[in-house]
Amino acid sequence: MHRFVAISGCSGGGKSTLLAELRRRGHAVVEEPGRRIIAEELQGSGQALPWVDIEAFAERAMAMALRDRAEAASLPGWIFFDRGLIDAAAALEHASGRPVLQDHASERYNRRMFMAPPWPEIYETDDDRQHGLKEAIAEYERLLSAYDHLGYDICLLPKASVAERADFVLDTLARD
Repeated sequence: MHRFVAISGCSGGGKSTLLAELRRRGHAVVEEPGRRIIAEELQGSGQALPWVDIEAFAERAMAMALRDRAEAASLPGWIFFDRGLIDAAAALEHASGRPVLQDHASERYNRRMFMAPPWPEIYETDDDRQHGLKEAIAEYERLLSAYDHLGYDICLLPKASVAERADFVLDTLARD
């Protein structure tokens, strides 16, 4: 899917802020499955929270990411995904030990994807992000490996203003 662009990387690395800017500029954005699942779980049983049952959480994220992809296909222009299927598959593989990534290798995003590197100066925990920076960096390294293994062209986002990051993404895609 040439128009599907994955934005992934370190928790607390500025992905959601970047995606809000891309949305403000008129682009379609698909919200992170994890944050949506946490909101739903906090209103319900709370059994599939990442700090309660990471495998159940990752299973739900996989299903949601697959639905997101199907629904986004009808949208025009670039569609930016805040995390998505590869992230969910990497989380499930890490939690369960099952080789999930390869099962979804054909569910492609644009060959060029963008990674938010660890940015300790802006990292914060919150009600949905309860893990520390050390765990966030370990997750980032797993995601780098997963996207590399699947043959994506990984572009590291610069540690710059939100506007500069959005310009970087759009300029990079325009050059492709």
